[in-house]
Amino acid sequence: MNIRQYIPNTLTTLNLICGLVSLTMVLSGNLTGAGVMIFLATIFDFLDGAMARLLKAYSELGKQLDSLADLVSFGVAPGLIMYQLLSISCTGSCNIFERLSITPYLALLIPVCSALRLAKFNVDLRQEVNFIGLPTPANAIFFASIPLVLNVQPQLFSLLPFPWITGFFSNSRILTILVIFFSYLLISEFRIFSMKFKSLSWKENKVRYSFLIISLILLVLFSINAFPMIIILYVLMSIFLMQEG
Repeated sequence: MNIRQYIPNTLTTLNLICGLVSLTMVLSGNLTGAGVMIFLATIFDFLDGAMARLLKAYSELGKQLDSLADLVSFGVAPGLIMYQLLSISCTGSCNIFERLSITPYLALLIPVCSALRLAKFNVDLRQEVNFIGLPTPANAIFFASIPLVLNVQPQLFSLLPFPWITGFFSNSRILTILVIFFSYLLISEFRIFSMKFKSLSWKENKVRYSFLIISLILLVLFSINAFPMIIILYVLMSIFLMQEG
């Protein structure tokens, strides 16, 4: 028995477990903890791919397991987080859709579009180097960071504080627009650069290195507030730098 064949699948399973724990935290009202578990799932998702490439331990089972785990951790979990946030932000609204609790159901676009994105990735041969459409982990990080910004950021030091950001992410209309926009990005035809390094060459990875450097600067300046900014940066750099050809 070759143990190394099981290492990537074990990491994928840990990704799935993090997603399931995130769901239980959403149901118990702990949206901050649910967001943290999605971040942990993202780490395991990165590690399982890296280990599969390093150990050359590819398998059809691993591919299918990875997609199923990603749907839970990066589709269903952030979708439920946004359902809860929209439900909270719609409380007391005069908008008929929000008063009837219809608006929060738009959050279900996240798992639906994530499922379409993952299925498309499995059959689309154009995505061997970079992506077509926003990857589900990036989408999940954006939405998982919102409860962290709302609940954790006020207790943390930020060099450039954003006092208005809590109100921004508490607005039901803004949250609705973000859900619809990012769900569209998941199934769009935009080319999105991958963070997979095949070499350490600056010439071959200048977009990736530039993204990492700017992201680090944003983290230093804005602390947790930087996470949604980093995902928006990722999207904008991809849209403006990766569409030629």
